[in-house]
Order: sequence, then C-alpha cells, then structure tokens
Amino acid sequence: MKILYAVQGTGNGHLSRAMDIVPCLKALGEVDVLVSGIQADLSLPFEVKYRFHGLSFIFGKSGGVDLWKTFMSSTIRKFTNEIKSLPIEGYDLVINDFEPISAWACHSKDLECIGLSHQIGALDPASPKPEESDMLGKFIMKNYAPATHSYGFHFKRYAKNIFPPVIRNAVRDLTVTDQGHYTVYLPAYDDAHLLKHLMKFPDVKWDVFSKHNSRPFEMKNVTIKPINNQAFIESMASSSGVLCGAGFETPAEALYLKKKLLVVPMKNQYEQHLNAASLEEMGVPVISSLKQKNMLAIEAWLNSKSRVEVDYPNITQEIIEEIVQKHR
Repeated sequence: MKILYAVQGTGNGHLSRAMDIVPCLKALGEVDVLVSGIQADLSLPFEVKYRFHGLSFIFGKSGGVDLWKTFMSSTIRKFTNEIKSLPIEGYDLVINDFEPISAWACHSKDLECIGLSHQIGALDPASPKPEESDMLGKFIMKNYAPATHSYGFHFKRYAKNIFPPVIRNAVRDLTVTDQGHYTVYLPAYDDAHLLKHLMKFPDVKWDVFSKHNSRPFEMKNVTIKPINNQAFIESMASSSGVLCGAGFETPAEALYLKKKLLVVPMKNQYEQHLNAASLEEMGVPVISSLKQKNMLAIEAWLNSKSRVEVDYPNITQEIIEEIVQKHR
C-alpha cells in the first residue's frame, strides 16, 4: 500500500505530530511525506519527498498574523501549479494534516482525502467556540484543506471522531522537574515586545524561544534563545510554567508535563481562538495580549499553584491503524 502523508508546515505543531505519526504509518505501508509552508523551524528525522510553498500564514511581530505578508507570499498561479505537479493518483491512501496542496489535488480529481488534523477537532460542532464569531476565519479553516473523511485531535474527546493529542515520545520520555524558570514561546511577538513586557516581572526568570533571533542573548531576567526543539522541550520539562500562544501541540505538551499554563491567542488566527475557548473551559487562564491591561492577570498566574489535570494516553499507533484499516 502506498500512502501519502501530507503535513502543514506553518508553525511547528503539525511537524511535531508528524514525528510520531509517520513511523506508525511506515509500519503499515510504503509512505511518502509532503510538507507545504514556509514558517516552520523543525527539521524532520525522515525523508520529505515533496516540499511546496503552499498557502503559508506569516507571523507578525506584535501578537498576530501579518495578513498583508500572508497575502503577498501566496499567488494563485503558484498554488495551482503545485497542485497540478503532484502525482496524487499514484497513492492508495492520502492522509492529510491540514495541508492544502494534496487536499485540493484530491478534490480536483475526485479522489478520497482522509483529513487527520487538530483543525478538524476544533471545528467540530461539539467543540467549544469563542464568544465572538469570526465568519471569515471559519470559512478559511473549513475550505483550506477539504477532506472526504474527517478525524480530529483536540484537548478533550468532544466527539467520537476526535482523539486526544499526540504527545511525542521525545516529550513522554522527559524527566519532569521544577528549576524555577518560565518557558515562553510566542512566535507572533518579536524580541523587543517580549523584553518590554517580561522585564516588568524582575523577580521571574523567563526562558524565551524566539523566531526572530538566531543568536542567544540575555537581558536582565530574560534569556532569548533561537528555536531548538530539544532545548525547548527540556526547558518546558524543567520549568515552573509555560507562557505560549493558543496553538495545539505546545499547550497539550505543557498540560501533559503537568505544567502551569497561560495562553495568548494570536490576533487574526481563528484556530487559536477556538483553542483558547477549549482551554478556558478546562480551567487554563487566557489573556488577549501582553498589553498593560493584562499585567495583573499574568501576575496572578505567576502566583497561582493550580494546574489542569489531563490524561493523554499513548495510543497513536492504534489511531493510525484504525483509520488505515477503515479506508485502505
């Protein structure tokens, strides 16, 4: 059986999940990997057969997605040519983690596409939704990577077709301690914004992983480091808490590690607001930005000892086998 596993390459969450899913698929057939997107920092430990520009969201510097740069980075002609260039008919099974090239290639040739992504879980009618409706964001998420069959991941199993998060073995194998620092990953903020706000808490040691700097440096109580997967998960495992965006993989891993968690959903990113609604329902504090009005909320979180308990069993192989057997 020839399987195409297609992964969204914007951010690091999809690629993190791929590290565990691809070996599970390889136990069941011959697997080719496709990655589209230009905003990831992780390198995968296996061959990627297809790399496409795709439709990438570009992170801004003050807490959101840069809509103009996102628009300018993508052209319909380039996107269409990439779809046409993919030999999608050569595969018995296409499994898609919110990846648009393979999804639209299947759609254009009336082939099955198995959607397996967090976005599917977040959009499910049974999952929590934010109070403010974002019709454009919802439309984009629903049509970005169309699938003929849908399976999702989420922080909780809100429906039968929603599975718990895939926690990488690299995270499951970590030794959990508390060395007193707080790990920060907010890729939509540049270093200047983070330093400005985090230095307002001089008694707290912040360990910041930055998309905007390739060299580490330290300023007062804040250490800025370039993205490094192993260093980041080790920092999380030894932290007192994690301050991050309302993505999926990083909050799920922080919860699994039993860390105190505070999330800041990106502006102009509907998925993160869906995630924030779910996390808030679970008891995780959510703030809208790092602006002055939220400093008291950050201070309250720093002083809090409460943690949200979760149960994320290691069932990735069972999930993959169930889906493959059903659609092979």
